[in-house]
Amino acid sequence: MAQVKITLIRSVTHRLPAQRVIVKSLGLGRVNSSVIKPDNEATRGAIFKIAHLVSVEEVK
Repeated sequence: MAQVKITLIRSVTHRLPAQRVIVKSLGLGRVNSSVIKPDNEATRGAIFKIAHLVSVEEVK
């Protein structure tokens, strides 16, 4: 299964509480922190909601 690398590029301060929860549930803490997650619909939905805060790249 494909995987994606998600990197937090903007701070979550002064963002909506729902967006903060999504960032924390993905396992991102600080700016420039990264996680590797499976590329499925649940992960893609979370990324869609915080797309303006993260960068996403495919991992082989």
